[in-house]
Amino acid sequence: MQAIIMAGGKGTRLRSVTKDEIPKPLAPICGKPILQWQIECLARNGITDICIVTGYMGDKIRDALGDGSRLGVELEYFHEETPLGTAGALAYLGDYIKGSELVLVYGDCIFDVDFSRMAGFHKSQNGDRGESGGATLFAHPNSHPYDSDLLMLGANGLVTGVSSKNTFREGWFDNMVNAGIYILPRDVCSYFTAGQPADLEKDYLFHEHMDGRVFGYRSTEYVKDAGTPERIAEVARDLETGAVAARNLSHPQKCVFIDRDGTINAGRGLIYRPEDFTLLHTTAEAIRMLNASGYLAIVITNQPVVARGLCAMETVGEIHRKMATMLGAHGAYVDALYFCPHHPDKGYPEENPLYKVDCECRKPKTGMIRQAMEAFHISPDQSWMVGDTTTDIQTGRNAGLRTALVKTGEAGRDGKFDVVSDITCADLKEAVLRILYNPITNAL
Repeated sequence: MQAIIMAGGKGTRLRSVTKDEIPKPLAPICGKPILQWQIECLARNGITDICIVTGYMGDKIRDALGDGSRLGVELEYFHEETPLGTAGALAYLGDYIKGSELVLVYGDCIFDVDFSRMAGFHKSQNGDRGESGGATLFAHPNSHPYDSDLLMLGANGLVTGVSSKNTFREGWFDNMVNAGIYILPRDVCSYFTAGQPADLEKDYLFHEHMDGRVFGYRSTEYVKDAGTPERIAEVARDLETGAVAARNLSHPQKCVFIDRDGTINAGRGLIYRPEDFTLLHTTAEAIRMLNASGYLAIVITNQPVVARGLCAMETVGEIHRKMATMLGAHGAYVDALYFCPHHPDKGYPEENPLYKVDCECRKPKTGMIRQAMEAFHISPDQSWMVGDTTTDIQTGRNAGLRTALVKTGEAGRDGKFDVVSDITCADLKEAVLRILYNPITNAL
């Protein structure tokens, strides 16, 4: 697969770093320009045929990187005499693309991504459509969804809409944003007119002609915009500590799996209306600490309200969108969420027979955890299950995880299983603190 890097930005917000002497994509981070970090990641993934689209001070980029041989890649350049937006240059690059697909990235972000996983997802959604197939964008949650454009993803990651940060939002939204990395079909180049500025999102990805053909690849890997001095400093810290490389899904990940009712939110019996969902007061802080650590935060929850006919699947989704919105208001997010809508016992007046099954996902079975482990390359030896019931603790044991019982919600009083947790904590915040910082806990 070939790659295109859009590197024409001037970088007005980075003047304190660039001194107006170099373009934004050459801003140095830990001794290397942003573009070099990007090229090295692409090369590690076997993507060595790269075209860089330049604009402001494009000659500086060409002088710095040359033909790419010292980095183990082959570089070509296309220079925009006048700015053509995030996609206008594609009108000139049809002859450059030799295969049926290409990778496109913006030249102002640092990333460390296992592109083979993203390409596998792309192929699974597009089959053999080839150069006229669909598009895949890299999607992930972030710590500031309230001022970000939010993606609405449907079944199998299909992009069903975008909520703009510039519009007033009513209701609740998933915390899922477009990170600026794409796999596009070759015929993307034919959608643009030479000499006409164009926007990749508005004029292509989210244009009506792509309805049903754009998918979001959810990943927990590191992708961060480095377009301000503050963000460059943050990225530099992450590079120095190894946090950037560690998040690549080619490496085993560690995770804190978290129960929902009674652990994240107040336990009020079966919750089947969004208005009944309220976060416990330390939840956002606890999850924010996980977000800043090397651990993933993934929710694993039984929701028999669907099987019992108390609400529809969409209502459960609305409750989870409320949770994402409330966490996002405090700068926190969960990396993924899995829920089981099934319940094996029959005889409830309004029960939904479609979900009255003995499944493999309902805790204490481990179907949801196994699904997450496969999706995010999670190592059970480094991971935890945190919950308020003995069912949660038994689930963790069944999955080979360490376990933490919290004294909120049921506080272990359900008594369904004769099992003892590795640690017992007052709430989720204490559990996270002990997992992250207690050497005795880490040595269990």
